[in-house]
Order: sequence, then C-alpha cells, then structure tokens
Amino acid sequence: MASNEIRFDCQRRDGYDNAHEVIPCVDGKALTDLIDKFETEAGMQPAGDAYGGLIPEFFRFGPMTDHFHGRSTKAMGPKTPVLGCECGEWGCWPLTARITVTEDLVIWDSFEQPHRPQRDYMAFGPFQFDRNQYDDALQALSAEMRPDST
Repeated sequence: MASNEIRFDCQRRDGYDNAHEVIPCVDGKALTDLIDKFETEAGMQPAGDAYGGLIPEFFRFGPMTDHFHGRSTKAMGPKTPVLGCECGEWGCWPLTARITVTEDLVIWDSFEQPHRPQRDYMAFGPFQFDRNQYDDALQALSAEMRPDST
C-alpha cells in the first residue's frame, strides 16, 4: 500500500473566541473536503458541509500528539475523533477513526459517524502514513498551537 502524506492545518476560528481549529489534510486535501465528497457521492443524508476541524480549547483532548496517536480520549469508545461538527462541537457530529501506530507507520481506518452507525465507510481510506512524516506534522502542529505563537 502506498503511503499518504499528512499535514495538520491550524487556524484561528472567527467567532469562537479566536480558538484554534485543527483540520487534518491528507495528500494536500482537507479531510473535511474528502469526507464531504465521499458522503455526497455515496448518497448519504445529511452530507456536505457537515464537518469542521477539532477545536482543542473546547474539549480537553490533551496534547495533540497524544490525541492523533489515538491516546487522548475514550469518550467515543476505542476510536478517535479526527473531525468535529461544522458548528465547532466534536460530540455533535464527529468523524472517528481507528488510529494504529507502529514503529514505521500510522494508519487511519475503520472510519465511522457514530450518530449514524448504519453508514458504510469501508471504502473511505484507509490512510497509511510514514511514522516519521506523521510525527513531524504533529510537531509542527504542536509548535503552532503554543500560546506564544500567533
């Protein structure tokens, strides 16, 4: 399986007390766009513009490195929220995934919309990332989210 590339876009979200919003990007495309396209093409309803990034200030995810290694919360069971609702609340309409970390790889698979368990996401992903590139992307995200960075 070919390796994907990940980046974590971190921006200040207008109207949300200037909080950070984190949107994973896979192979240069925002995960929000990838999942919108998948759900729309699969005929899922509702679909399109349903997801937003995670807003760490709104929920105690812990360090983003732990969160995106699948270790921060068991609030949604064994899967990790990788996107939240477009409203800014991850519990409202999350996209979750199983995150598997090995010495060489990080794999995102078994995607799920927990509020619509009948939906089939088997054809979405899996995404396989080189562990070094993934960890470098997380380090860049952590540096961008430090309080002294603007």
